[in-house]
Amino acid sequence: MTSAFERHGLDHLSASSCNLFAAEPALWVMEKLLGKKGKVGAAAHRGTSAELGIGAGLTGKTDDEAIAIANTEFARLSALTTDPNREKEGTAVAGIVRQGLLALRAYGTPSSIQRRIEWHPDELAVPFIGFIDFEWAEFGIILDLKTQLRLSSQIARNHARQGALYGAATSDNADVRLAYVTPQKSAIYRLENAREHANSLLRIAQTIGRFLAMSSDPQELAGIVSPDIDSFYWNDPDTRRAAFEVYGI
Repeated sequence: MTSAFERHGLDHLSASSCNLFAAEPALWVMEKLLGKKGKVGAAAHRGTSAELGIGAGLTGKTDDEAIAIANTEFARLSALTTDPNREKEGTAVAGIVRQGLLALRAYGTPSSIQRRIEWHPDELAVPFIGFIDFEWAEFGIILDLKTQLRLSSQIARNHARQGALYGAATSDNADVRLAYVTPQKSAIYRLENAREHANSLLRIAQTIGRFLAMSSDPQELAGIVSPDIDSFYWNDPDTRRAAFEVYGI
């Protein structure tokens, strides 16, 4: 029997997809069901580039070599961006790489970087798929990296759900940690109550399933939700234009 997910061409879910649905369902419908996506901002490129540099530093490159790799990647990813924050985000990359290596080198060389995982809850018709940033399997440590310009004082709930997914797909005994890194400092927090956060993620996924079951027509589902255009989720001009096309707002 075809599931509601499959009728809409969805063969898996991710933590980021579920978090987006929970925060801004209208954007989720527009991107996931209607295929209208805005451009990725410079902040996302900063995160991707810094992570690449930190990974290089943890696997043998010097700090300067790792920073050069990260800066080159940021220049490549952001070459065509019109994001006005491009320069600010690009300037932050070197400091984030340096601070990240300062915090993580004590862990040693990771056993894996960007390891693909799947979680198949019995209550869900499709699996979760994700990628663990850094893992030290010998010590049971899973670490998700979050780059920022201002340091978080605790784990955000959406990040907790993401980390919990990695733990659920790996081991009930996994030591899941979130590393928040800015150009000036860093903090590493251990995820507590991972099972509770994994269950929260599963409940969001089940809600998505019930929502999709309401109709096989994406346009009809778009008529059920309405965007909050003042939210930062709609900051990208292309995304706002798409919102007007879809929602008339």
